[in-house]
Amino acid sequence: MSAPITWLIASLMFLAFVAGGERAPAASAHGVLIVANQREHTTLLVDPKTRQELAKVIVGVNGHEVAVSPDSRFAYVPIYGNSGVGKPGTDGATIDVVDLRDRKLTATIDLGKPLRPHRAAFGPDGLLYVTAELSKAIDVVDPTTRKVVAEIPTGAIESHMIVISPDGTRAYTANVSAGSVSVLDLKQRSLVTVIPVTKTVQRISISPDGRHVFTHDQDTPRIAVIDTGTNKVASWIPIPATVYSSAPTADGHKLLASSPSGKLFVIDLTSAKLEESFDIPAALGELLLTPDGKVAFVSCPQAGTIEVLDVPARKLLQPIKLTQGVDGLAWAPAIP
Repeated sequence: MSAPITWLIASLMFLAFVAGGERAPAASAHGVLIVANQREHTTLLVDPKTRQELAKVIVGVNGHEVAVSPDSRFAYVPIYGNSGVGKPGTDGATIDVVDLRDRKLTATIDLGKPLRPHRAAFGPDGLLYVTAELSKAIDVVDPTTRKVVAEIPTGAIESHMIVISPDGTRAYTANVSAGSVSVLDLKQRSLVTVIPVTKTVQRISISPDGRHVFTHDQDTPRIAVIDTGTNKVASWIPIPATVYSSAPTADGHKLLASSPSGKLFVIDLTSAKLEESFDIPAALGELLLTPDGKVAFVSCPQAGTIEVLDVPARKLLQPIKLTQGVDGLAWAPAIP
C-alpha cells in the first residue's frame, strides 16, 4: 500500500474518532453497568467485562441511586441532596435524566417541592416510582412527559428504598428510622398497610416470585422475611453481622447480602442458613445482580470499587476500580 493511501486511511480513522467525541469507546454489547457516584456528582457508564469506564456525566448534588429505562436509553438519577438519610442538609427536588446513547445530561425533572428523592424504580406499567422522603410518599413520574402524575403516601418517615412486585400491583418501601415497611397498592395508588419490623432498617429486596420481601435490622444481625400474602414478618434469618443490602438470586433459592463489616454473605433461603461468606471492603453500598443471575456487583463507596462475584462458581473476580463515592447501581442490557 502506498504511503499516501496509508496516510489517508489513518487520517480518516482519526477524524472518525474525533467526531465520535464522548461516544468512544463504544458501549458493550453484553450490557453496561450504570453507577451513581455521590462524591463526584456523576453518573458512570462502565463495561463490566473490560472494567473500563466508558463515560462520565455530571449530575446534581447528590445523586445516590440510578434507574435505567426499560429500553436502556435513559438513566434517571434522583438528586437527594448533600446529606445522609435523616441528617441535616440540602433537600433535593429533581431527577436528572442522562441519555445513555449520547452520554450527556439531557433533562431535569422538577418534582415541584423539596422531597429528598432517593430510590427510583420502573414498574411493569412503564411509570417511574421514586421515594420522596420529606413527603412520606412515593412520587409517580411519567417518563414520556417527565411530569409527576401522582403521589402515594407511605405513612412513615424516611421511606428510603423501594421495590416493586413482579406483577406491578404492589410496592414496598423500607422506612429507615421508622423501622418499618410500607405496602402500597400501585393500581389504586393508596397505602395498604405499614408493617412494623424493628427499630431501624436499611434497604429492601424482593423474591423473583414476589412472595417474600427482605429488609435488614441495623441493630441486631438478622434479616426480616416478610410474607407478602399476610403482610407480616414471617421469620428472621440470623447472620454473623448486620446487613445493608441484599438481592435474591434469579432462581429464588439464595439471598446475597452485603455487610458494612466487610462481608458478602450467601444465604440458603430454604434452610435460612448462611452457606458462604466472602471478604470485601467495608462498605455501605448497593448490591446488584445481572438479569441472568450469574454475576453480582457490590458498590463500595469508601474503597471506590465495585466488587464482582461469579455467582455459579462462588468466586470473587477482579474488582472494578473506580473512585470513592460509587454507590447506586443499575444495569443496561443493551444501549440503543
